[in-house]
Amino acid sequence: MFRTLVSLLSLATVTAAAPIDLRLPTENHHLFTGEMDRFYMYVDRNFEGQQTKPWEAGSFGLVRTAIRVNGEVLLTKFHEGIDISPVKRDKAGNPLDLVSSIADGRVVYVSPIAGRSNYGKYVVIEHSWENSQIISLYAHLAEITAKPGDEVKAGSVIGRMGYTGAGIDRTRAHCHLEIGMLMSSRYMEWHQQFGGGTNYHGLFNGMNICGADAARFFLDHKANPELQFSQYIASTPVYFKVAVPAKETPPEFVKRYPWIVKGDTQGAASWEISFSATGLPLAFERSQRDVTVPVVTSVRPSTVPQRYMTRNLISGEGNKATLTNGGRQLVSLLTDDFPHTP
Repeated sequence: MFRTLVSLLSLATVTAAAPIDLRLPTENHHLFTGEMDRFYMYVDRNFEGQQTKPWEAGSFGLVRTAIRVNGEVLLTKFHEGIDISPVKRDKAGNPLDLVSSIADGRVVYVSPIAGRSNYGKYVVIEHSWENSQIISLYAHLAEITAKPGDEVKAGSVIGRMGYTGAGIDRTRAHCHLEIGMLMSSRYMEWHQQFGGGTNYHGLFNGMNICGADAARFFLDHKANPELQFSQYIASTPVYFKVAVPAKETPPEFVKRYPWIVKGDTQGAASWEISFSATGLPLAFERSQRDVTVPVVTSVRPSTVPQRYMTRNLISGEGNKATLTNGGRQLVSLLTDDFPHTP
């Protein structure tokens, strides 16, 4: 019930969160020196006959697949993590960098078979920040030295950098890092209805983790070591909002992340969810808007079609938009609004 959620929120506001001991996962600290071309691993790009190796394509967001729309060059492919370059290689060019946990936590999943995901070999760690479940994911590893259930500290080694996974060779070896939130504990059911292929990874399939900009979090945290993840999320610009019908009980997502709820929760006819341009949920707010299906209620105006600005989560032009099929599926996963399967 909403009353239960209010109690959870009250408890969260009374208990002060401890500062996070946050560390980069490898010895590459060029993010903090501003040498981005030495921090990020580039991606080969061939656009309109010009071959380039932009380091920007290793950063977070809509940073890949250039197209020209109405004379304007847009990057339309979403990269949910950051790709960190190696600083040590052997004579054959293999990376030697060790990969470690970014903070205290517990290993909740290990994928040791490279061919089962574009991530290659990867590790997932759960961090209890502000009594909520924050996820970090470390991909393309050559070797994994951690196992599920391991308690780790900030800086604990969990593996070695590599180039496992699709589309990566030894030259472009890197550690792909994601920091985000778990979308749904019913992901396996959602995947049966909407996902493609076999889900080998249970809840820790990458599609069930909504990623934030890890690099910006590191930089903001370095500037303010007291910064909490909830404050970082709240500082992320809102791109569009969606109203969804309110059920008798609040979505499981807001129970897992109670700090994402803004304002009073009682008497809501619907929830209005704020999203970043990449589809990261930023806030849930009570709304008196009466809706029967998810509806886009506001969007940042754009001079180009909105699908290019939001990885095709919404469509439309100017300040008008509707959810695409992909957008509806994202909202359904976030709100557990899909049928139960046996």
